[in-house]
Amino acid sequence: MAALHKITDLRGRERKINCIACSIQQGKVENPGKIAETEYFVAEQDYEVPIPAFVIVAAKRHIYSIDELTENEQQDLIKFIFRLRKMMRKLDIENIYLIQEEDTSNSHFHIWLFPRFKWMHKIGTKVQSLKPIMDYAHENLKVEEVDYATEKMRQWMKMQ
Repeated sequence: MAALHKITDLRGRERKINCIACSIQQGKVENPGKIAETEYFVAEQDYEVPIPAFVIVAAKRHIYSIDELTENEQQDLIKFIFRLRKMMRKLDIENIYLIQEEDTSNSHFHIWLFPRFKWMHKIGTKVQSLKPIMDYAHENLKVEEVDYATEKMRQWMKMQ
């Protein structure tokens, strides 16, 4: 079994978990940031970083890489990401970074839909700027803004 590692959510609650995606889906960790789900995937506000509409799409099944998806999962994923991205535009998010990383300590297939807001430009506009942007968000952004965006996206996804 993988080693436990500590995470801190948007509200400052600490948890020790093996896999955050599995812990959330099994109900071991509460995540009020659930936006929508399909048969194979769940879209949630990022658990740790207070950037509004920073969406994580995680597989319900514990897999490691995109090349492990079944044909049905592949089709479901692209349609789901398409719908989520359209909803992000309603929040005036003109650009996003779409990232799938496989080298994390709690490897569970997930994709980031990382929004690019105007305030981020002063920090940087390349992928290298993500860490400084997340650090800035931890120090300066309000959870209420995250909750507002999450609720709006949740409502819009239900209407589709």
